Amino acid sequence: MVRLPLSPAEVKRGERLGALLRRARGERSMLSVALDAGVSPETLRKIESGRVATPAFSTIAAIAGVLHLSLDAVWSEIEPTPVVRGRVAS
Repeated sequence: MVRLPLSPAEVKRGERLGALLRRARGERSMLSVALDAGVSPETLRKIESGRVATPAFSTIAAIAGVLHLSLDAVWSEIEPTPVVRGRVAS
């Protein structure tokens, strides 16, 4: 399977996601958050560092749940441009 290159916007969104998760994790160890979310510490490290810019929805949902972040809050933080029915709102 060939993976298409990420767009610059996808890379930036991944960086914003990683920064949000790092801030929300605060003083908690990466290991404890990862284990509580049911993901590997390496996966969490890659997401937080922006190396995995498009993680699976279930992975983000699990991590967000452990960090007490709503998915709406995560989305509004990482995608600042409102989207209405598949189109960017003007």
